[in-house]
Amino acid sequence: MPDIINLLPDSVANQIAAGEVIQRPASAVKELMENAVDAGASEIKLIIKDAGKTLIQVIDNGCGMSPTDARMSFERHATSKIRNPEDLFHIRTMGFRGEALASIAAIAQVELKTKLHDKDIGTKIVVEGSRLITQNEEVTNSGTSFAIRNLFFNTPARRNFLKSDGQENRHITEEFIRVALIHPEIHFSYTDNSQQKFLLTPGSFKQRIVALFGKQLLNKLLAVEESTTVVEIQGFVGKPETARKTRGEQYFFVNERFIKHPYLNHAVIAAFDDLIPDGSFPTYFLHLKVDPELIDVNIHPTKTEVNFRDEKAIYSILRAAVKMSLGKFSLSPQIDFDVETSINLTPPPPGTPIRPPQVRVNPNYNPFENEEDNRLSSASNFQTRPSQGFEKPQQNWEQLFEKSDFEKSLSDELSPATFSSFKFEDFKYESLNNEYLVAVSGNGLLIVDRRAAHERVLYDRFAAMSEAGRGASQRKIFTEILSFSAPDAELVVDLLDDLLAMGFEIIPRENNDFEVVGAPPDLADEPLQSIIEGMLDFYKLNKMELRIDRRRNLLLSMARNLSIRPGQSINNEEVQALMQALSESSVPSESPSGKKVFRWLNSSEISQLFKS
Repeated sequence: MPDIINLLPDSVANQIAAGEVIQRPASAVKELMENAVDAGASEIKLIIKDAGKTLIQVIDNGCGMSPTDARMSFERHATSKIRNPEDLFHIRTMGFRGEALASIAAIAQVELKTKLHDKDIGTKIVVEGSRLITQNEEVTNSGTSFAIRNLFFNTPARRNFLKSDGQENRHITEEFIRVALIHPEIHFSYTDNSQQKFLLTPGSFKQRIVALFGKQLLNKLLAVEESTTVVEIQGFVGKPETARKTRGEQYFFVNERFIKHPYLNHAVIAAFDDLIPDGSFPTYFLHLKVDPELIDVNIHPTKTEVNFRDEKAIYSILRAAVKMSLGKFSLSPQIDFDVETSINLTPPPPGTPIRPPQVRVNPNYNPFENEEDNRLSSASNFQTRPSQGFEKPQQNWEQLFEKSDFEKSLSDELSPATFSSFKFEDFKYESLNNEYLVAVSGNGLLIVDRRAAHERVLYDRFAAMSEAGRGASQRKIFTEILSFSAPDAELVVDLLDDLLAMGFEIIPRENNDFEVVGAPPDLADEPLQSIIEGMLDFYKLNKMELRIDRRRNLLLSMARNLSIRPGQSINNEEVQALMQALSESSVPSESPSGKKVFRWLNSSEISQLFKS
């Protein structure tokens, strides 16, 4: 039998490594930006075209490379950051995997220009599909410029698996944020298709957070600081009002490296216990400094997961630090250890007789008797009477759970004609807990879930606008400026056409700001910042949990976010308008999210509920 095991060619091996390191354009952005930071750059520029498929360019003013180092940087397992095995446990740089540039060069056309600061002439290298095309001297600026063109040009199957430009752009933006956020001392710029998306000047950590995530966070951040022998913690948490429906602004850094750590995330959530609603996620930007010998960062190809030796101790310290930060701003209960908290009871006057407590019981109580017999046996100061024995179990109990004749006549989707047969104007509506509407008629009781009904009405209204191509819009007397975080701003840009179809006229501005010049008539006088933010939260949540198309997701998110909240009061005119609009719906019995809108109980069913 001939030998069948062969060494792979470098070009094939590099493509396999590329599949591990470079999964999408954002992966290449991450590697190049981290290398620029490690090079000591004080200014880093990111230039993107066509979501990174056509061009990814990172320019820095770092230390640069010699001609020999420039050529060696494209070899597999070549790195300036690791000399011996012990160095793996003393890592203080961003990148150290030696195959990053080799992997990029295996699946793209790469042009490198670099020059040392004390040299007059630099080096230019062109590599295509792992093949060195040219290496020449070049007049260039000090530092390094990497230009990656036509990513995955020689692996079309992988290129076909890339997502839409909007989605790939969001991944690139997220990688940019992760690097720029933890290095506020560095000047960053980000240009996408010749439009500048970010221009970040050096400043404090808080200033960098506000620059990336919007001015609305400026007065909503609480400082977190703690220093122990195990860990040093610095950063900010958002006030409870900044909690979101999705895991949006949650950033952990360890020794200036972004990480994901569910266990530590739980520590922060535990500190917010009882301060935010269930299902919401707090906002935080936290930097942990830990001795590198106590961390293993090489457990994941992208280095976003780490192991801590003292994980439980760090959990406790982090939770206490966040709790203390919230407590300083009177956002969570605190214990004052300087105040005596023992129970203080006023003693009775001297000579007052002390009566022992008494327990009164009914010796004739029988849990198997009906309620009326129990009440009788408990009356008259527990006078005894002969027990009535066990009652016969309730017969025909199934009737209590049968549908009424009205409900039996309903199909899964009640037709407008059937629902409109009710004379709503003859009903007397009462509000129950500001959550339900109760309508009484001569032969029954109609119970309506206000929010589900309003969701259905709003969904149908926005759907009709969307199908028409452009919904009715009312110009705002004073335009409104909306400010979003970078990821949310990306999403708004992606949804602009859909929002226009629903009546929103929104114009993108610089630094993730948007100008609203028109809105649907019902919302023209409303402040839209919280409305659009809430819509985006529901949109992202639906995208994760439901497999529905973008248009339906947006309609569902708008309807859910704008619907009546439990506890919100509405007047009789609004109730009548809501019920009339519901009667005109094509699916009045069910909200767009699948919740029942109303229940009907006829008089016989109500009587049956009170029969013994």
